Amino acid sequence: MESYLNDNFEVKPKNSSEEALQRWRKLCWVVKNRKRRFRFTANLSKRFEARAIQRSNLESLRTLMLVSHAAIQFLNGITYSVPEEVKAAGFQIGPDELGSIVEGRSVQKLKAHDGVEGIVKKISTSTTNGISTSDLLNQRKNIYGINQFIESPSKGFLVYVWEALQDTTLMILGLCAFVSLIVGITMEGWPKGAHDGLGIVASILLVVFVTATSDYRQSLQFKDLDKEKKKITIQVTRNDCRQKISIYELLVGDIVHLAVGDQVPADGLFVSGFSLLINESSLTGESDPKAVTAENPFLLSGTKVQNGSCKMVVTTVGMRTQWGKLMATLSEGGDDETPLQVKLNGVATIIGKIGLFFAVITFAVLVQGLFVRKMQEGSHWTWSGDDALEMLEYFAIAVTIVVVAVPEGLPLAVTLSLAFAMKKMMNDRALVRHLAACETMGSATNICSDKTGTLTTNHMTLVKAWICGEIREVNGSAGVSAFCSTIPDSTVGMLVESIFNNTGGEVVKTEKDTTEILGTPTETALLEFGLMLKGKQVELQTSKLVKVEPFNSEKKRMAVVLELPGGSFRAHCKGASEIILGACDKVLNANGEVVPLDVELNNYLKDTIELLANEALRTLCLCYKELGNEFHAKDPIPFEGYTLIGIVGIKDPVRPGVKESVAICRSAGITVRMVTGDNIHTAKAIARECGILTDDGIAIEGPDFRLKTEEELLKIIPKIQVMARSSPMDKHTLVKQLRTTFQEVVAVTGDGTNDAPALHEADIGLAMGIAGTEVAKESADVIILDDNFSTIVTVAKWGRSVYVNIQKFVQFQLTVNVVALIVNFSSACLTGSAPLTAVQLLWVNMIMDTLGALALATEPPTDELMKRTPVGRKGNFITNVMWRNITGQSLYQFVVIWYLQTRGKAAFHLDNSDADLVLNTLIFNTFVFCQVFNEISSREMEKIDVFKGILKNYVFLAVLTCTVIFQIIIIEFLGTFANTSPLSLPEWFASVTIGFLGMPIAAAVKMIPVGSQ
Repeated sequence: MESYLNDNFEVKPKNSSEEALQRWRKLCWVVKNRKRRFRFTANLSKRFEARAIQRSNLESLRTLMLVSHAAIQFLNGITYSVPEEVKAAGFQIGPDELGSIVEGRSVQKLKAHDGVEGIVKKISTSTTNGISTSDLLNQRKNIYGINQFIESPSKGFLVYVWEALQDTTLMILGLCAFVSLIVGITMEGWPKGAHDGLGIVASILLVVFVTATSDYRQSLQFKDLDKEKKKITIQVTRNDCRQKISIYELLVGDIVHLAVGDQVPADGLFVSGFSLLINESSLTGESDPKAVTAENPFLLSGTKVQNGSCKMVVTTVGMRTQWGKLMATLSEGGDDETPLQVKLNGVATIIGKIGLFFAVITFAVLVQGLFVRKMQEGSHWTWSGDDALEMLEYFAIAVTIVVVAVPEGLPLAVTLSLAFAMKKMMNDRALVRHLAACETMGSATNICSDKTGTLTTNHMTLVKAWICGEIREVNGSAGVSAFCSTIPDSTVGMLVESIFNNTGGEVVKTEKDTTEILGTPTETALLEFGLMLKGKQVELQTSKLVKVEPFNSEKKRMAVVLELPGGSFRAHCKGASEIILGACDKVLNANGEVVPLDVELNNYLKDTIELLANEALRTLCLCYKELGNEFHAKDPIPFEGYTLIGIVGIKDPVRPGVKESVAICRSAGITVRMVTGDNIHTAKAIARECGILTDDGIAIEGPDFRLKTEEELLKIIPKIQVMARSSPMDKHTLVKQLRTTFQEVVAVTGDGTNDAPALHEADIGLAMGIAGTEVAKESADVIILDDNFSTIVTVAKWGRSVYVNIQKFVQFQLTVNVVALIVNFSSACLTGSAPLTAVQLLWVNMIMDTLGALALATEPPTDELMKRTPVGRKGNFITNVMWRNITGQSLYQFVVIWYLQTRGKAAFHLDNSDADLVLNTLIFNTFVFCQVFNEISSREMEKIDVFKGILKNYVFLAVLTCTVIFQIIIIEFLGTFANTSPLSLPEWFASVTIGFLGMPIAAAVKMIPVGSQ
């Protein structure tokens, strides 16, 4: 079975081909309810629609380029008239005109409206202060709309009831019930003749409502998760204050601040910025980045900032943008189905085919038995209503065997378990973006983690600095006074100029009129230090920013060029200490004078960097270069001949609980590796503190790793525990090698835009919720909302829990399938009647399907799970352990039921007129209690103690209690509908005892050794 499933029902956890997704769908022809079975699978037709929109966007852009010249001539003769309602609201340009300017990239139309400044005035905003929320806010919303996309309305409960009714087998049973009612009432009158038909109808309604309730609750959980996924915030200026707002609160006229890795939240125009490169692949499918400047100022919603930073004014929002239209279609495309879903669809298909075969044979045998009986009686030429009802009952039994035999609940149990786990993980600060990640994480064998913010707290403070020839401590404001008193004013001035101009952060005024620092923790630490220095310093000389090269994880540096008041230019550069030091040939001495940087001093500085790094401090060098009067904004910023200002050491303490989490991973067979852009000495110090770097492990630098041959990589990769000074491509190479060459299941953390390739390549991409860019989050499968490594371990634990829970449920359901099939089939063949009626089989189906999934697929994780070895890439889903348990339990159940069927009357002294009815009731009751106790035994597949933690699982207890109570009601009070007879106390005791004996049998079977696979 496993090889058949691997050949035909195998899909990747992510990025599966359309062919693979189509293939397994075609093989699933034994399906009772297509709407329900394929509810949580990708809507491939909607995906084709989305791709068509992308292609048309690309064609539109190309067409625009071709016709723009013709349009210029045409537009020269046209003047724009402002619609009356727009004028009345206090604006000078309508939403359609605004939309056509940006979407059409019409430079000519923009000029006709006096450029970006003209548009800004016409939509009543300001590039410095933003919109005022005190006036025109409602008019702004009414005229230009809000930044929200139209989504398909969520389904109500009745829709799920209707979808549950689409089950083919239930429809056929409904038809049987209808015929049964007509024939029964005609033959025996009302109400006696209606009992059988009404019993089937009541069973169908019960199945439908329980199924619909379960599905509806599941949909609400997914809805909550979808809301969380869409929580994206953006920096805007409003009311002259910088603030963070949700992208859904954006309005036309808002001034948005974009940085590397941000998603453009609405259509707009570039106001100011540096080195802005935009990736439009999400909108057009084209991966080549486009430069956006004052000459080409058009920014489209949904595109990503690949490089640079800018300020933009919002011109079009929501469904008026191309991205809005694309999102409306994409949201209906759904998530790819998970590997387990597909595999269990395969299992359901195989068993469904077997069930269909047995159902046909059972029906044929029962009908043949009736014919033989009538032949013996000599009444084969005369057929009565009773005979018709008997035939109908046989047909209903055959259909119900199909109901029980096609385990439709298997693939749906996966989504039920995943929905439950995802909701719980949300409370544990992990947001799962793709269903498959949840189950794949349970198989993870490797975690490649960032250092900053994941293993460390990301609360950085500058604690030491080498400046003017010596290392100085920096301890708060008082420490800064002492720091400044021993350094020349000119050096302090140069340091302050470097910190405040060469920065990716910003000091802004908030709504409460307080000062706030925005930017990465490293930038924040530098700016905090700069503000303390500035407090002791005379006024900064005003200078103009001419060019910015933002920080880049490839180059590991950031540089700017300033135009000074005298007209000359100065470059400032900062970044990875050893790289920046290599670009310096001069240094500021104790008197603030520029002196040459000789070999001896250079070696001393390298030792200083190592000294600071060994104290687990992140080190940065700051330097500058005078460029004279000859520099143009188009020139690249030079990277040699700099003067070193100083080296700073920034402390970022290890997060509490990380060491314990790494130890848990190690005991769970998961290898943790640190991949960081930091200095190797800092990385090693932190890795040792976390327990990642052991005595037999290797710490390597990215540049060395790149030079290794394939043979060398094969030898060292298993031992690499720390990779320092790594580029995003080093991370990508490491992940690819681990996945392909070593067949590991790899989880990777990332926060920057450049981490996207590695996140995409990994089996599970984990993006940071706080430090992560929108690009990283979009490439990830799970978002770690608190950026904490311990949360990653929780995700792994939940992943394992999902995998094991589904295995437990599959084991339980296959046991019920096997026994129900064999009992009815063998009885039909050997005795000419089936002990379990249609109504009873429908109840059994509900116990094993919806209720069984609720009970077993929602078990919370235990710490024991993290003491097992991971499943890895090659583990079989239905293991030998499961087959052993299924076989043992099925044999026991079949033997006791067969004994009851052949010897039951004698054993329980049943010799009155309703002996057959009582015996069949006894068999049905015993069969149900066998399932109740088997459900408890299924809580553990290998351990004897199945009661551990049972009282904490309220869902399990509720399902078990409801099953037992309803079983008592069916036997004692619903006999006329369910073909049962009330049982005596000894008979009840015998039923429960036989069911209970299944537990010691299951425990004994667990002691039989089998291979791990």
